[in-house]
Amino acid sequence: MPVLNDATHVRAAVESILVQDFDGPFEVLIALGPSIDGTDELVADLASRDDRVRVLENEVGSTPSGLNIGIRAARFPVVVRVDAHSVLPVDYTRIAVETLERTGADNVGGIMDAHGRTAFERAVALAYGTKVGLGGTRLHVGGEEGPAETVYLGVFRTDALRRVGLFDEGVKRGQDWELNRRLRESGGTVWFTPRLSVMYRPRSRPGLLVRQMFSTGLWRGELARRFPAANGIRYFAPPAMVAGVALGLVLGIAGIVQAALGATPWLLIGFAVPALYALFVVAATLAYGRGAGPRAAAWFLVVLPCIHVSWGIGFILGFLSLTDDIAAHTGR
Repeated sequence: MPVLNDATHVRAAVESILVQDFDGPFEVLIALGPSIDGTDELVADLASRDDRVRVLENEVGSTPSGLNIGIRAARFPVVVRVDAHSVLPVDYTRIAVETLERTGADNVGGIMDAHGRTAFERAVALAYGTKVGLGGTRLHVGGEEGPAETVYLGVFRTDALRRVGLFDEGVKRGQDWELNRRLRESGGTVWFTPRLSVMYRPRSRPGLLVRQMFSTGLWRGELARRFPAANGIRYFAPPAMVAGVALGLVLGIAGIVQAALGATPWLLIGFAVPALYALFVVAATLAYGRGAGPRAAAWFLVVLPCIHVSWGIGFILGFLSLTDDIAAHTGR
Protein backbone atom coordinates (compact mmCIF):
# COMPACT_ATOMS: atom_id res chain seq x y z
CA MET A 1 0.00 0.00 0.00
CA PRO A 2 1.56 3.31 -1.09
CA VAL A 3 0.58 6.05 1.36
CA LEU A 4 1.11 9.81 1.15
CA ASN A 5 -0.77 12.43 3.20
CA ASP A 6 -3.77 10.16 3.76
CA ALA A 7 -4.41 10.21 7.49
CA THR A 8 -8.18 10.30 6.89
CA HIS A 9 -8.44 6.90 5.18
CA VAL A 10 -5.37 4.77 5.84
CA ARG A 11 -6.46 3.29 9.19
CA ALA A 12 -9.65 1.83 7.73
CA ALA A 13 -7.71 0.46 4.77
CA VAL A 14 -5.10 -1.27 6.95
CA GLU A 15 -7.67 -2.64 9.37
CA SER A 16 -9.58 -4.17 6.45
CA ILE A 17 -6.39 -6.05 5.50
CA LEU A 18 -5.67 -7.35 8.99
CA VAL A 19 -9.09 -9.04 9.30
CA GLN A 20 -8.86 -10.95 5.99
CA ASP A 21 -10.10 -14.54 6.31
CA PHE A 22 -7.25 -15.85 4.15
CA ASP A 23 -5.95 -19.15 5.55
CA GLY A 24 -2.21 -18.53 5.37
CA PRO A 25 0.55 -16.12 6.38
CA PHE A 26 0.59 -12.57 5.06
CA GLU A 27 2.27 -9.24 5.70
CA VAL A 28 1.16 -5.64 5.25
CA LEU A 29 3.79 -3.49 3.53
CA ILE A 30 3.13 0.24 3.75
CA ALA A 31 5.33 2.33 1.45
CA LEU A 32 5.21 5.68 3.25
CA GLY A 33 5.93 8.85 1.31
CA PRO A 34 6.99 12.14 2.97
CA SER A 35 3.75 13.27 4.62
CA ILE A 36 2.83 16.38 6.59
CA ASP A 37 -0.71 15.57 7.82
CA GLY A 38 0.03 13.10 10.63
CA THR A 39 0.10 10.02 8.38
CA ASP A 40 3.61 9.13 9.64
CA GLU A 41 2.47 8.92 13.26
CA LEU A 42 -0.71 7.03 12.35
CA VAL A 43 1.17 4.42 10.32
CA ALA A 44 3.79 4.04 13.07
CA ASP A 45 0.98 3.38 15.56
CA LEU A 46 -0.54 0.72 13.29
CA ALA A 47 2.84 -1.01 12.98
CA SER A 48 3.38 -0.95 16.74
CA ARG A 49 0.06 -2.71 17.31
CA ASP A 50 0.55 -5.59 14.86
CA ASP A 51 3.87 -7.15 13.87
CA ARG A 52 2.46 -8.12 10.46
CA VAL A 53 2.59 -4.44 9.51
CA ARG A 54 5.91 -3.17 8.12
CA VAL A 55 6.58 0.44 7.16
CA LEU A 56 8.92 1.06 4.22
CA GLU A 57 10.32 4.47 3.31
CA ASN A 58 9.26 5.85 -0.07
CA GLU A 59 11.42 8.93 -0.49
CA VAL A 60 10.11 9.72 -3.98
CA GLY A 61 6.53 9.63 -2.72
CA SER A 62 4.93 8.54 -6.00
CA THR A 63 2.50 5.63 -6.29
CA PRO A 64 4.57 3.47 -8.70
CA SER A 65 7.71 4.03 -6.61
CA GLY A 66 5.86 2.93 -3.47
CA LEU A 67 4.43 -0.12 -5.22
CA ASN A 68 7.86 -1.22 -6.42
CA ILE A 69 9.40 -0.73 -2.98
CA GLY A 70 6.72 -3.00 -1.54
CA ILE A 71 7.07 -5.63 -4.26
CA ARG A 72 10.86 -5.79 -3.85
CA ALA A 73 10.43 -6.28 -0.10
CA ALA A 74 7.65 -8.86 -0.47
CA ARG A 75 8.41 -12.34 0.92
CA PHE A 76 5.40 -14.24 -0.43
CA PRO A 77 4.42 -15.49 -3.92
CA VAL A 78 1.30 -13.29 -4.17
CA VAL A 79 1.13 -9.49 -4.01
CA VAL A 80 -2.19 -7.83 -3.17
CA ARG A 81 -2.24 -4.20 -4.21
CA VAL A 82 -4.24 -1.97 -1.84
CA ASP A 83 -5.13 1.70 -2.17
CA ALA A 84 -5.23 3.91 0.92
CA HIS A 85 -8.74 5.02 -0.13
CA SER A 86 -10.03 1.45 -0.36
CA VAL A 87 -11.59 -0.94 2.14
CA LEU A 88 -11.23 -4.65 1.34
CA PRO A 89 -14.11 -7.04 2.05
CA VAL A 90 -13.06 -9.76 4.50
CA ASP A 91 -12.99 -12.51 1.82
CA TYR A 92 -11.08 -10.48 -0.80
CA THR A 93 -7.67 -12.16 -0.52
CA ARG A 94 -9.09 -15.66 -0.26
CA ILE A 95 -11.26 -15.26 -3.37
CA ALA A 96 -8.40 -13.61 -5.28
CA VAL A 97 -5.90 -16.38 -4.54
CA GLU A 98 -8.48 -19.04 -5.40
CA THR A 99 -9.10 -17.24 -8.72
CA LEU A 100 -5.36 -17.05 -9.46
CA GLU A 101 -5.06 -20.79 -8.92
CA ARG A 102 -8.23 -21.62 -10.89
CA THR A 103 -7.49 -19.46 -13.94
CA GLY A 104 -3.69 -19.46 -14.07
CA ALA A 105 -3.82 -15.68 -14.52
CA ASP A 106 -0.95 -13.35 -13.62
CA ASN A 107 -3.28 -10.75 -12.17
CA VAL A 108 -6.89 -10.84 -10.98
CA GLY A 109 -9.08 -7.98 -9.89
CA GLY A 110 -12.60 -6.72 -9.79
CA ILE A 111 -14.77 -3.67 -9.20
CA MET A 112 -14.01 -0.26 -7.70
CA ASP A 113 -17.23 0.12 -5.71
CA ALA A 114 -17.28 3.82 -4.84
CA HIS A 115 -19.26 4.89 -1.76
CA GLY A 116 -19.64 8.44 -0.49
CA ARG A 117 -20.70 9.81 2.86
CA THR A 118 -21.50 13.44 2.01
CA ALA A 119 -23.85 14.54 -0.78
CA PHE A 120 -20.87 15.55 -2.93
CA GLU A 121 -19.08 12.22 -2.37
CA ARG A 122 -22.28 10.32 -3.21
CA ALA A 123 -22.53 12.26 -6.47
CA VAL A 124 -18.92 11.38 -7.32
CA ALA A 125 -19.54 7.73 -6.45
CA LEU A 126 -22.61 7.75 -8.69
CA ALA A 127 -20.57 9.18 -11.56
CA TYR A 128 -17.89 6.54 -11.09
CA GLY A 129 -20.44 3.75 -11.30
CA THR A 130 -22.31 4.88 -14.42
CA LYS A 131 -21.45 4.88 -18.12
CA VAL A 132 -21.83 8.67 -18.31
CA GLY A 133 -19.12 9.19 -15.69
CA LEU A 134 -16.00 7.11 -16.29
CA GLY A 135 -17.00 5.22 -19.41
CA GLY A 136 -18.77 2.18 -18.05
CA THR A 137 -15.86 -0.30 -17.98
CA ARG A 138 -16.26 -3.54 -16.05
CA LEU A 139 -14.00 -2.36 -13.24
CA HIS A 140 -16.52 0.45 -12.56
CA VAL A 141 -19.93 -1.03 -13.40
CA GLY A 142 -19.32 -4.79 -13.24
CA GLY A 143 -19.82 -7.49 -15.85
CA GLU A 144 -19.04 -11.08 -16.68
CA GLU A 145 -15.93 -12.84 -15.42
CA GLY A 146 -13.13 -13.29 -17.92
CA PRO A 147 -9.93 -11.90 -19.44
CA ALA A 148 -9.69 -8.12 -19.27
CA GLU A 149 -7.60 -5.20 -20.46
CA THR A 150 -7.10 -4.02 -16.88
CA VAL A 151 -8.71 -4.38 -13.45
CA TYR A 152 -9.02 -2.32 -10.29
CA LEU A 153 -5.99 -2.63 -7.97
CA GLY A 154 -4.97 -6.23 -8.73
CA VAL A 155 -3.76 -9.39 -7.01
CA PHE A 156 -0.57 -10.52 -8.74
CA ARG A 157 1.78 -13.45 -8.91
CA THR A 158 5.00 -11.97 -7.57
CA ASP A 159 7.13 -13.74 -10.16
CA ALA A 160 4.98 -12.29 -12.96
CA LEU A 161 5.58 -8.76 -11.65
CA ARG A 162 9.31 -9.39 -11.57
CA ARG A 163 9.20 -10.99 -15.02
CA VAL A 164 7.92 -7.79 -16.66
CA GLY A 165 10.07 -5.41 -14.63
CA LEU A 166 7.57 -4.15 -12.00
CA PHE A 167 5.71 -0.84 -12.39
CA ASP A 168 7.06 1.89 -14.66
CA GLU A 169 8.04 4.63 -12.20
CA GLY A 170 7.97 7.18 -15.01
CA VAL A 171 4.17 6.74 -15.27
CA LYS A 172 2.63 8.56 -12.31
CA ARG A 173 -1.00 7.69 -13.16
CA GLY A 174 -2.39 4.81 -15.18
CA GLN A 175 0.58 2.69 -14.15
CA ASP A 176 -1.77 -0.24 -13.51
CA TRP A 177 -3.03 -0.17 -17.12
CA GLU A 178 0.53 0.10 -18.43
CA LEU A 179 1.73 -2.84 -16.31
CA ASN A 180 -1.24 -4.97 -17.33
CA ARG A 181 -0.43 -4.19 -20.97
CA ARG A 182 3.06 -5.65 -20.46
CA LEU A 183 1.68 -8.69 -18.63
CA ARG A 184 -0.63 -9.42 -21.57
CA GLU A 185 2.11 -8.82 -24.15
CA SER A 186 4.35 -11.28 -22.30
CA GLY A 187 1.73 -14.01 -22.69
CA GLY A 188 0.09 -13.58 -19.30
CA THR A 189 -3.60 -13.12 -18.51
CA VAL A 190 -5.32 -10.32 -16.64
CA TRP A 191 -8.56 -11.67 -15.21
CA PHE A 192 -11.68 -9.78 -14.11
CA THR A 193 -14.14 -11.25 -11.63
CA PRO A 194 -17.12 -9.37 -10.16
CA ARG A 195 -16.68 -11.41 -6.97
CA LEU A 196 -13.86 -9.01 -6.06
CA SER A 197 -15.54 -5.74 -5.16
CA VAL A 198 -13.58 -3.15 -3.18
CA MET A 199 -15.17 -0.18 -1.46
CA TYR A 200 -13.52 3.08 -2.54
CA ARG A 201 -13.86 6.49 -0.90
CA PRO A 202 -14.02 9.24 -3.54
CA ARG A 203 -12.51 12.71 -3.23
CA SER A 204 -14.38 14.90 -0.78
CA ARG A 205 -14.28 18.33 -2.47
CA PRO A 206 -14.64 19.64 -6.03
CA GLY A 207 -11.08 20.99 -6.12
CA LEU A 208 -9.64 17.62 -5.12
CA LEU A 209 -11.76 15.85 -7.74
CA VAL A 210 -10.64 18.27 -10.47
CA ARG A 211 -6.97 17.74 -9.56
CA GLN A 212 -7.40 13.97 -9.54
CA MET A 213 -9.22 13.89 -12.89
CA PHE A 214 -6.82 16.33 -14.55
CA SER A 215 -3.83 14.26 -13.46
CA THR A 216 -5.50 11.01 -14.53
CA GLY A 217 -6.41 12.46 -17.92
CA LEU A 218 -2.92 13.91 -18.35
CA TRP A 219 -1.26 10.51 -17.96
CA ARG A 220 -3.98 8.76 -19.96
CA GLY A 221 -3.17 11.10 -22.84
CA GLU A 222 0.53 10.35 -22.42
CA LEU A 223 -0.16 6.60 -22.55
CA ALA A 224 -2.44 7.01 -25.59
CA ARG A 225 0.40 8.79 -27.39
CA ARG A 226 2.97 6.14 -26.39
CA PHE A 227 0.75 3.16 -27.22
CA PRO A 228 -1.74 4.33 -29.86
CA ALA A 229 -2.84 0.83 -30.88
CA ALA A 230 -3.76 -0.18 -27.33
CA ASN A 231 -6.45 2.44 -26.62
CA GLY A 232 -10.21 2.09 -26.91
CA ILE A 233 -12.34 4.85 -28.39
CA ARG A 234 -13.85 5.67 -24.98
CA TYR A 235 -10.61 7.38 -23.97
CA PHE A 236 -11.07 9.97 -26.71
CA ALA A 237 -14.66 10.97 -25.87
CA PRO A 238 -13.87 13.55 -23.11
CA PRO A 239 -11.10 15.33 -25.08
CA ALA A 240 -13.35 15.39 -28.17
CA MET A 241 -16.11 16.94 -26.05
CA VAL A 242 -13.74 19.55 -24.60
CA ALA A 243 -12.45 20.48 -28.06
CA GLY A 244 -15.99 20.66 -29.45
CA VAL A 245 -17.33 22.81 -26.62
CA ALA A 246 -14.31 25.15 -26.77
CA LEU A 247 -14.66 25.56 -30.53
CA GLY A 248 -18.41 26.09 -30.20
CA LEU A 249 -17.91 28.83 -27.61
CA VAL A 250 -15.32 30.58 -29.78
CA LEU A 251 -17.63 30.46 -32.79
CA GLY A 252 -20.59 31.62 -30.72
CA ILE A 253 -18.64 34.60 -29.36
CA ALA A 254 -17.61 35.41 -32.94
CA GLY A 255 -21.30 35.35 -33.80
CA ILE A 256 -21.99 37.95 -31.11
CA VAL A 257 -19.28 40.11 -32.68
CA GLN A 258 -20.95 39.63 -36.09
CA ALA A 259 -24.26 40.81 -34.65
CA ALA A 260 -22.62 43.84 -33.03
CA LEU A 261 -21.10 44.80 -36.39
CA GLY A 262 -24.43 44.48 -38.18
CA ALA A 263 -23.52 41.32 -40.09
CA THR A 264 -25.60 38.15 -40.20
CA PRO A 265 -24.65 36.34 -36.96
CA TRP A 266 -24.56 32.85 -38.43
CA LEU A 267 -21.64 31.87 -36.19
CA LEU A 268 -24.02 31.91 -33.21
CA ILE A 269 -24.73 28.32 -34.24
CA GLY A 270 -21.52 27.46 -32.39
CA PHE A 271 -23.36 27.85 -29.09
CA ALA A 272 -25.32 24.72 -30.03
CA VAL A 273 -22.36 22.52 -29.04
CA PRO A 274 -22.04 23.65 -25.37
CA ALA A 275 -25.85 23.73 -25.20
CA LEU A 276 -26.01 20.09 -26.30
CA TYR A 277 -23.43 19.14 -23.68
CA ALA A 278 -25.40 20.99 -21.00
CA LEU A 279 -28.54 19.09 -22.07
CA PHE A 280 -26.57 15.84 -21.87
CA VAL A 281 -25.54 16.62 -18.26
CA VAL A 282 -29.12 17.48 -17.30
CA ALA A 283 -30.48 14.33 -18.97
CA ALA A 284 -27.84 12.18 -17.26
CA THR A 285 -28.75 13.72 -13.91
CA LEU A 286 -32.45 13.02 -14.46
CA ALA A 287 -31.66 9.44 -15.50
CA TYR A 288 -29.17 8.51 -12.79
CA GLY A 289 -29.51 11.05 -9.98
CA ARG A 290 -33.09 10.55 -8.91
CA GLY A 291 -32.33 7.75 -6.46
CA ALA A 292 -29.39 9.53 -4.87
CA GLY A 293 -31.42 12.24 -3.15
CA PRO A 294 -31.92 15.90 -4.13
CA ARG A 295 -28.61 17.21 -2.77
CA ALA A 296 -26.51 14.49 -4.39
CA ALA A 297 -28.44 14.93 -7.64
CA ALA A 298 -27.71 18.67 -7.56
CA TRP A 299 -24.02 17.95 -7.03
CA PHE A 300 -24.15 15.47 -9.93
CA LEU A 301 -24.77 18.47 -12.23
CA VAL A 302 -21.39 19.80 -11.07
CA VAL A 303 -19.51 16.52 -10.76
CA LEU A 304 -20.03 15.34 -14.35
CA PRO A 305 -18.51 18.48 -15.94
CA CYS A 306 -15.69 18.40 -13.35
CA ILE A 307 -14.81 14.87 -14.44
CA HIS A 308 -15.30 15.33 -18.19
CA VAL A 309 -13.67 18.74 -18.60
CA SER A 310 -10.67 18.29 -16.29
CA TRP A 311 -9.99 14.74 -17.61
CA GLY A 312 -10.43 15.89 -21.20
CA ILE A 313 -8.12 18.91 -20.85
CA GLY A 314 -5.53 16.74 -19.13
CA PHE A 315 -5.75 14.14 -21.90
CA ILE A 316 -5.18 16.73 -24.62
CA LEU A 317 -2.14 18.17 -22.84
CA GLY A 318 -0.72 14.70 -22.19
CA PHE A 319 -1.29 13.64 -25.78
CA LEU A 320 0.59 16.76 -26.89
CA SER A 321 3.65 15.56 -24.94
CA LEU A 322 3.30 18.18 -22.18
CA THR A 323 3.11 15.64 -19.35
CA ASP A 324 6.67 16.08 -18.07
CA ASP A 325 6.45 19.89 -18.05
CA ILE A 326 3.15 19.93 -16.16
CA ALA A 327 4.23 17.19 -13.73
CA ALA A 328 7.41 19.13 -12.97
CA HIS A 329 5.38 22.19 -11.95
CA THR A 330 2.59 20.39 -10.08
CA GLY A 331 4.25 17.26 -8.71
CA ARG A 332 1.70 15.15 -10.59
